[in-house]
Amino acid sequence: MMDKKQRSESDMAKADENRDPLSGEPGAHPVGTGVGAAVGGLATGAATGAAVGTMAGPVGTAIGTAVGATVGAVGGGLAGKAVAEKIDPTVEHEYWRTNYTSRPYVRNGESFDEYAPAYQYGWESRSLHRDKSFDEVERDLGRDWDRVRGNSRLGWDRARAAVRDSWERVTDRTPGR
Repeated sequence: MMDKKQRSESDMAKADENRDPLSGEPGAHPVGTGVGAAVGGLATGAATGAAVGTMAGPVGTAIGTAVGATVGAVGGGLAGKAVAEKIDPTVEHEYWRTNYTSRPYVRNGESFDEYAPAYQYGWESRSLHRDKSFDEVERDLGRDWDRVRGNSRLGWDRARAAVRDSWERVTDRTPGR
């Protein structure tokens, strides 16, 4: 029979496995997989498929684009999952929930719910743009903030610091960056 400490350690180990919500299998990173598939895979696959298909004429271009996009999405999804494996969203979320009030950009009395989407956007964007600096992608992040911010009432001018903070924390904690 497990004592309280062993049970707690067992629960913590399970939490660190990023279990898939449907299958219960460890290693689920739906955000990383989705981001990788959408951004890297589809675009690259479609471009490659179109180029190869062009050799067969206009119909070949259309077919090549469709097949290339599908193959690229699968490859991009796998690459996105691999990058996301290095970032545990549960750990990041808990870190920021516990520490957000100590950040200089947080105003007294503001709720974590206002900042949670910005922190998540930071660590997810870092995975997506792993070979770029925050300064290189800041303009794009700001442009897309309204689309990804969910219920946060923060405008980009206020969310920017939290996004950057999360980006930098993940950068500092990821080996090989």
